[in-house]
Amino acid sequence: MNMRNQWPVLPIVAGLASGLLTGCGSGSGDTGENGSNVVMGMSDDVLATDPASGYDPGSWLLFNNVFQSLLSFPKGGTEPQPELAQGCSFTDTSTKVYKCTLKDGLKFSNGDPLTSEDVKFSFDRMLKIDDADGPAIMFPMLDTVETPDEKTVVFNLKVADATFPSKIASGAGSIVNHREYDADKLRTDGKAIGSGPYKLDSFTENEAVFSVNKNYQGTADVQNSGVTLKFFHGDRNALKKALLADDIDIAYRGLSAADIADVENADTDSGVKVIEGSSAEVQHLVFNMDDPVAGKLSVRKAIAHLIDRDALIQDVYQGTATPLYSIIPAGIAGHNTAFFDTYGARPSKAKAEDALRADGITDKVKLTLWSTPSRYGPATDEELKAIAAQLNASGLFAADVKSVPFDQYEKDIADGKYGVYVKGWVPDYPDADNFTAPFFGEGNVLGNNYSNNTITGTLIPRTAAQSDRAATDKEYGELQDIVAEELPMLPVWQAKQYAVVRDEVYGLEYCLDASTVFRFWEISKG
Repeated sequence: MNMRNQWPVLPIVAGLASGLLTGCGSGSGDTGENGSNVVMGMSDDVLATDPASGYDPGSWLLFNNVFQSLLSFPKGGTEPQPELAQGCSFTDTSTKVYKCTLKDGLKFSNGDPLTSEDVKFSFDRMLKIDDADGPAIMFPMLDTVETPDEKTVVFNLKVADATFPSKIASGAGSIVNHREYDADKLRTDGKAIGSGPYKLDSFTENEAVFSVNKNYQGTADVQNSGVTLKFFHGDRNALKKALLADDIDIAYRGLSAADIADVENADTDSGVKVIEGSSAEVQHLVFNMDDPVAGKLSVRKAIAHLIDRDALIQDVYQGTATPLYSIIPAGIAGHNTAFFDTYGARPSKAKAEDALRADGITDKVKLTLWSTPSRYGPATDEELKAIAAQLNASGLFAADVKSVPFDQYEKDIADGKYGVYVKGWVPDYPDADNFTAPFFGEGNVLGNNYSNNTITGTLIPRTAAQSDRAATDKEYGELQDIVAEELPMLPVWQAKQYAVVRDEVYGLEYCLDASTVFRFWEISKG
């Protein structure tokens, strides 16, 4: 999910990214009656219990455990597999008609039958409500949904979109009970009726309580008897203390890199351990192409030649991220190293100076780097100050940093007030499309006045229409090379994922990969 402008934003928390995966395992839907209840804490809040809204990490965590989608991702995988559906496929060569057949005997947690009517209702409802904080923005290609019978759903797309299966496998594809939800307005009572592995028993300001759904039919093999999710409302110290005091079993989102390092370096008798996983969460510097300073390619190239990603990872993030050298992260098909190839891994004052002098710039470049203190992680301000120090140490820049609250930050970006600013991104689905179309397609999320006709007119449409995703590598390589040359943004880092758990808690390694859902059902305790 992402850096919301017109697309949704999942705030990025340094060192502890959102859980990125979906569907799982054995297919029996084991109810986990013999397991123990698990208590998990996170600093994020759940902003919505209605999947037509709530495009934040906490809300999607809830959606992907309480609701089902037609498809889901196997643990560690990026190809959607059947979940509510027994099968789905494009029925035409143009990837514009997508048909799913539901499994037999599906039920919601309250016992109501789940049929194609509920699937159509869920997508029609999401698009009709079109909530500013919801996932409808992911489906501009969806024209109509047809239901020839109770088990068949046909999606008619306005334009070819081979990534449509991945989109409906995400939390955005959550299916709701048409008897329990209004067709034209959001549910606001804090309740949720789905067909996923868990039921939402209660939801308050400080916690949500989930129990196992006995009516669940899907791929999850539930390893516990329920989950209690405690909210720490951004208080990282309280979250850390609760874990060390054994008040919670898992600290998932919100610990800083320093907190994680403290735990990793603690005495082995502390009773806690750090679980590390992969992540497709990324962070970029964004350049306003209309800005009188950052709009100059020579200035952007100088910055690209001076930034020291390794130093940032070591000094600011204490090894909880890795340097990123392209707009498509490692682990996602189509990734290349365009920025490494163009600007190298190590800073070069000489190359930076050459770029500026070739453009007639001989004075120090005065520049402000704009930050927001917590939306993209608790270390964002520190990171931007470190980047400014790197630029200034070259003698070529006079850079400073200003940080503003997120609401003002987004407004000012939309008004074109910033030349250089930071954005973070967590994917909605694990495909290169989600790291390119939102950034460089029409109406993109960056708000930086960048457009390239080859990207928007040829490369994005061509990759979107290709059902064989491996066959898109050439086009995505060309796209990344164009971005590296024209520099509308500069990739900085790719996160690792972490959870900190009590010694008797297991299964978290199956909850931390480059997909899109944190799965309660993989966690066991005992």
